Amino acid sequence: MPTTKRVLTWPPPYRAQELQDREWLVTNGLGGYASGTLNGVPTRRYHGLLIAAFPPPVGRFMTFNRLHEQIVIDGQRYSLSGESVAEGVSASLRSFTLEDGLPRWRYEIAGATIEKRIFLPHLQNTVHVMFRVLSSKQAVRLELRPSLHFRGHNEPVDHQVPEPYRFEGGENRYEVRGHEPHMQLRFLGDGPGFSCTAQTMLESELCYSIEQERGYECFGEIWSPGFFSFELAQGDRAIISASTESWETLQSHPCRQALLQERRRRRMLRRIAAPAARSGVAAELVIAADQFVTSSGVGSSDPELRRIMAGYHWFGDWGRDTMISLEGVTLATGKIDEGGAILRKYAEYIKDGLIPNMFPEGATEGVYNTADATLWYFHALDRYTEVSGERDTLRALLPKLRDIVEHHHAGTRFGIGVDPADGLLRQGAEGYQLTWMDAKVGDWVVTPRRGKAVEINALWYNALRLLQTWCEEESEPAFAQRLAGLAGQVYRSFNERFWYQEGGYLYDVVDGEAGDDPACRPNQLFTLSLRHSVLDPARWHAVLDTVQEQLLTPVGLRTLSWNHPDYKRRYTGDLRSRDAAYHQGTVWPWLIGPFIDAWLRVNPGYRKQARAFLNRMCGHLDDQCIGTIGEICDAEEPFTPRGCIAQAWSVAEVLRCWMKTEG
Repeated sequence: MPTTKRVLTWPPPYRAQELQDREWLVTNGLGGYASGTLNGVPTRRYHGLLIAAFPPPVGRFMTFNRLHEQIVIDGQRYSLSGESVAEGVSASLRSFTLEDGLPRWRYEIAGATIEKRIFLPHLQNTVHVMFRVLSSKQAVRLELRPSLHFRGHNEPVDHQVPEPYRFEGGENRYEVRGHEPHMQLRFLGDGPGFSCTAQTMLESELCYSIEQERGYECFGEIWSPGFFSFELAQGDRAIISASTESWETLQSHPCRQALLQERRRRRMLRRIAAPAARSGVAAELVIAADQFVTSSGVGSSDPELRRIMAGYHWFGDWGRDTMISLEGVTLATGKIDEGGAILRKYAEYIKDGLIPNMFPEGATEGVYNTADATLWYFHALDRYTEVSGERDTLRALLPKLRDIVEHHHAGTRFGIGVDPADGLLRQGAEGYQLTWMDAKVGDWVVTPRRGKAVEINALWYNALRLLQTWCEEESEPAFAQRLAGLAGQVYRSFNERFWYQEGGYLYDVVDGEAGDDPACRPNQLFTLSLRHSVLDPARWHAVLDTVQEQLLTPVGLRTLSWNHPDYKRRYTGDLRSRDAAYHQGTVWPWLIGPFIDAWLRVNPGYRKQARAFLNRMCGHLDDQCIGTIGEICDAEEPFTPRGCIAQAWSVAEVLRCWMKTEG
């Protein structure tokens, strides 16, 4: 099976800022990762070569921050990466390539061509950095200076290195130790003329520019034990491996063997994916989707646990994101068993009729402040059951599904419960944001949606109808009949209450704290996109036309119409400024999924036309983080990517809809 490739080239001269604005990401299936800018300048607190994932209570931990790379040819010293962009031009990088999601850099300098690769073996907290001299008429001395600062990956960069770390070793094995058991990093060198020079150095006042832009602490320090050297000729390779694993594990999986295994694993990802996802853009998205599926290390010490990371770098395991992403991340990619395992595992955490909103970093218990994640669970189970054809999971979960409905009907935590007057689902509790539009700064709720939210009731109706069908199929007619009655009341009340006649679309919230909210938002799309539509078909066209006119962009959907007084064009500034824009215009790529579902419901059979909405999304694979799709974009041209550089539901929904519009 041919390798998927995404190649970016920079014939000189070019702007070095282009290299610093673009990022790369490699993950290890544990929640750990390596990530940075293309030119090696760390601009985020999360940039590093090994962010290891440990069981609770540690969680994800920065262990290996950066590698200063220099070569010496004929007595002249040159930097390969890690340069500042102050001079505006970088002299050596000629291309950056993703091969099945694995990054490769090619440098041309002083008559030599040098290649660099970085990868993380699956299910190991290990990184391999491999250099190869592709061509050179002269000897090449390669010097690599590792720098590190042991800290939680979410911790501010201004924490001081607490004390000089211990550095010891010999031959080709070296080890750095901090003051905690998990603060240790092992280095293994492999290549001609390898040597180590102990020469400690503390680099202070290192500026992380994106942290500065986002209003966070931005100056920090990193410590280096010395540098590793290699004496290379044309065709030679030099390898530095760094790991928190045991020496036995690290040495039993040498770099070249591990690279072959990882390449085979990635080829297998494409082989097991749905046929429509084995080539082209879809195949790239299959590789990108794999980054979000974790086996252990974050959120639980259970080695059999399968979870979906919501986004890199800072999001963990979120219930809502998992249920929305499940089809694209697992079912479309052929990971059907993982999809079923995720659903069954989440069922174990159901409390008071709710699944967790999220599992905090390094924690084993979830928090439950969500009104929609549990309803999305029904949707995810429906998609799993249809795609897999397996019904044992559904049968085993039916008692829990009935219990969820009972809790919602009677009323459960956070003010979530049915209004007996109209059967609609209301939600809201002081100090909590329970829908996906959950921005909150201190006591300021940016998008107050307490009351009866449009998508919550679309999801509630869909859940009732799905469970009704399942109960009928599993010979539970009495409960099915009751569900039919509840759903009928929701349908009637919804169409009476949510239609905003003046605007020709749906209220975002009715019976809210300030009455009925006529803000035009994409939440109304879910009345059309789910399997069971709660909206009167006579209003389908009007809703879709309004959303398309006011919210659709080439990279996703705006979260608020451009004609609303609270609309924000840009997502920039400090936390308060950014949260003020987060759901007030900012574009979310994942919303293209429900839009295409709604569009095809109104325009059945027009898959080619629906595919056109995805075309610009493909260009996003060259923006921000190469080969994947991020969390959000500015609301207007040039739709600059913001937020997380890789977001599960963005990748999942584009992949799912790419396949849905195939042919």
